Amino acid sequence: MQNYPVNLKIDYAESSNRLTALFRLILVIPIVIILALISTYAEALSFAIAMMILFKEKYPRWWFEWHIGITKFAYRIAVYTFLMRDEYPSTDLDQSVHISVPYPDVKNELKRWMPLVKWILVIPHIIVLIFIFIGVLICTVFSLIAILITGRYPKGIFYFVEGFFRWTLRVSAFALLLTTDEYPPFRLKE
Repeated sequence: MQNYPVNLKIDYAESSNRLTALFRLILVIPIVIILALISTYAEALSFAIAMMILFKEKYPRWWFEWHIGITKFAYRIAVYTFLMRDEYPSTDLDQSVHISVPYPDVKNELKRWMPLVKWILVIPHIIVLIFIFIGVLICTVFSLIAILITGRYPKGIFYFVEGFFRWTLRVSAFALLLTTDEYPPFRLKE
């Protein structure tokens, strides 16, 4: 099985803070507001990148860096929100969330017309991911209870939620970040 060019790895914490886990949805509000303020530009950037690939066969490096930076920031917030890590999400440090998205060689690796159809091609992924997300929400509630009782995030649930985030990152890299034309695999594992 070939490795997909986009990947995510989250460091498992051996213990979790019971108090911050209980109030996580309140603690995350300030950083989510910051993400909301800057993500508006990131969404518009996806359309601009699609136009650049389609008409100019370019993906400016600084646009890539900006888009990947926002993506990493969003995943650090998600990992914190879903109780996987206790460190408050940094706006610039990778912390314990490791994301690899290679910069594309547009002329050799990307087909100019693909941005026009990628949003349609990911519909099956979105349908499956919606059902998995429901499972992730249920697992997060169970994990909160486990953290409050044992002080640890259950390892099996951790790998399931990490797999969900990995899958969503791959779909995002294909359809929104536009860094690869390789169709994302239907799998949670690396």
